[in-house]
Amino acid sequence: MPKNKSAAKIELSPYDDLFETDESREDLKRERLIDIPLEKISDFPNHPYKVKDDESMAELVESVKTSGLLQAILVRPLEDGTYEMVSGHRRKRAFELAGFETIPARVKELTRDEAILAMVESNLQREEILPSEKAFAYKMRLEAMNRQGKRTDLTSTPTVEKLSGKSALSVTQLGEAVGESREQIRRYIRLTELIPELLDLVDEKRIALRPAVEVSYLPKEVQSWLSEAIEYADATPSHAQTIKMRKFYESGKLTKEVVESIMDEEKPNQRDRPAIKDTRITSLIPKSVPSDKQNDYVIKALQFYNRHLERKKSQER
Repeated sequence: MPKNKSAAKIELSPYDDLFETDESREDLKRERLIDIPLEKISDFPNHPYKVKDDESMAELVESVKTSGLLQAILVRPLEDGTYEMVSGHRRKRAFELAGFETIPARVKELTRDEAILAMVESNLQREEILPSEKAFAYKMRLEAMNRQGKRTDLTSTPTVEKLSGKSALSVTQLGEAVGESREQIRRYIRLTELIPELLDLVDEKRIALRPAVEVSYLPKEVQSWLSEAIEYADATPSHAQTIKMRKFYESGKLTKEVVESIMDEEKPNQRDRPAIKDTRITSLIPKSVPSDKQNDYVIKALQFYNRHLERKKSQER
């Protein structure tokens, strides 16, 4: 005898759902504070902020050892009974280094996009944020804001003015939230197109933001050529040089040799750059010797010293 629709419906309903009330469901969504084993907390996927075991981390470790955690981390529960970090990656790492097994955590039911927005928002309160961290954080947040509508990929648009509709509105909202102009938001997001070697140079403040943005429009292979040229020339490109590279690329004339040639050009801020960097050597060179003549001076000095050694040997025979 076939079962009626009502019976079939009851059979398919989870047992717990039959006895849940609206109040109990809402209670599960409320934020709660509990101690969670560190091993049950996974990092946020593609977390854009760097966690380093540096001097600042050492200070944080000592702080949690003596004073505990002043602000609980924020996590969201996963279906398998574990938790995913939303904000507090540095605090979690400090607890691990301090030898703790559990950590105070605020548990909150969040969707993926809600978690992204909360994660970015909490980390933007930090005093110092690297350009690479801003780049990936802004991109993640903007994508989350645009998830429900048709997204215009900022990393392929040459100017902010070409954005339209919901995407342009989201950029404006993001700019207002973080205190940046729409154009500056676009520049930071462009950095996500750089190869890691060049992005590290931006974080180290060796490449400025605008030249880095120009380079981001070059293919990864060309960026690798530039990275090699930077290492060889021990110099980073100016804004004018990166514009020149991009024009050569757009005209189909950019080769590895052209990149090296552009990087060999003398920039105004490099005219007085010492030819020799070892201070043990430069301290022995008279200040009257121009920087471009230092190599010649050292070679002549070594030649003179070698002749002295030869004479000394001949006298000892």
